[in-house]
Amino acid sequence: MPLPKGSPAAERRVAAPALGPERPVIWPGRTHAKLGNGLEVVLLEHHAIPKVSGELFFRTGNAASAGRAPGLASITAAVARTGTARRTGRQIEEDLRRMGADLSASAGADTSAIAFAALAEYADKLLELVSELAREASFPADEFERERRQRLEEVRIERTTPGFLGNERLRKTLFGAHPYAQMSPNEKHVAAYRLDELVESYRAAYRPGNAVLILLGDFRAEEMLARVKRIFGGWEGAKPESQGVAAPPAMRGRGVSLVDLPSAVQAQILVGCQAITRKHPDWIRLGLANTIYGGAFNSRLVMNIREAKGYTYSPRSGVTSFHEHGYFSVHAAVRNEVVAATLAEIFYELDRLRALPVPQDELADARNYLSGVFSLGLATQDAMLGQLATVYLHDLPEDYLETYRERVRAASAEDVLAAARTYFDSPNARIVVVGDRRSVESQAALWGEMEVFGAQGDRLQ
Repeated sequence: MPLPKGSPAAERRVAAPALGPERPVIWPGRTHAKLGNGLEVVLLEHHAIPKVSGELFFRTGNAASAGRAPGLASITAAVARTGTARRTGRQIEEDLRRMGADLSASAGADTSAIAFAALAEYADKLLELVSELAREASFPADEFERERRQRLEEVRIERTTPGFLGNERLRKTLFGAHPYAQMSPNEKHVAAYRLDELVESYRAAYRPGNAVLILLGDFRAEEMLARVKRIFGGWEGAKPESQGVAAPPAMRGRGVSLVDLPSAVQAQILVGCQAITRKHPDWIRLGLANTIYGGAFNSRLVMNIREAKGYTYSPRSGVTSFHEHGYFSVHAAVRNEVVAATLAEIFYELDRLRALPVPQDELADARNYLSGVFSLGLATQDAMLGQLATVYLHDLPEDYLETYRERVRAASAEDVLAAARTYFDSPNARIVVVGDRRSVESQAALWGEMEVFGAQGDRLQ
């Protein structure tokens, strides 16, 4: 039975409880060392469960070969996982099952990685397998062909996916001739891969002087460091020489890219501009500005085009940081008939945040959100490992994690306003619309000089 409106009991039911004091995050001490061969080692003791998680990172990813073989690092990692000079792929799988262990290999724009986890009692055996994969991958020809067939199917599916097409086109418009512009290979790229290219890529990148090993779990750091030296100490290979790359283009005025997806009943809208990396002093201020704009479910963008207008279910914004550059982006999937209206609200909210300081209560909510998300990111071994990887792969200060919440709390409304004015570059933003050209072209053209592309990336008339 409903309570009478206005009764004390009803008021107690709807009143939100006050926030309690923020709990301190106590980081265990970590060991940071470098072996004689150049391998960087980070060890964090975590005795809550009898498990060890780790990741061996290489500071080379898909961007390194973007000009000649896009996506090469990803397929190299996948095939390297399938065999070594001492073990076949079947033996690797059997050994992992006996240990109850997980092991995967992958690559992103800036890094390649071997990720692994097992009960602490199997740590040595698992590290020996990781060492083999990093030093002695055999690259079986049949596994290469299998991975290539699978990747061909994946890229075909990507070409039908509005979200992928939008992100790809935005990256190209923001980064131009820079390797970060190349988000994924196409079918021609994948068909042209050669096995000897993978081997060459592996030998160039999978070197101790180019690597960071992060281990977290139930061990004593001093003992684990001795084990790491024994298993990885004989590995040789200096860091590869860095290669010069083109700078991203200067953004002057708004530009619009339309990707034609015939018969699409809704449109994918993206707005973006160049931004900063994690090691920039403004990173946290920009993170707060993004949280207020569209990075949280109670953000201004969500309240506007989801709650008030009903244009879309889940609009969002975010800041992406690569090692050398970063970008800010806004995403919304909307009905074809409201493309122009949605863009109007996206820019209205951008410009409002650039014009006026945020109220203190809204700033407090954003601080609580960022601090809370950070704290949730420490709840598991894998999450903590990810936080450590952020520090060492982005060359952040050693106390970055320990002081993060303090720096979030210290950011002011003036800091957020300055970050929005600097990095939410509304006058020079790039706009991407993916949808049926006949339905959305006239609306997209209202926002700047427009280019039209097909799903394969080809320019259309």
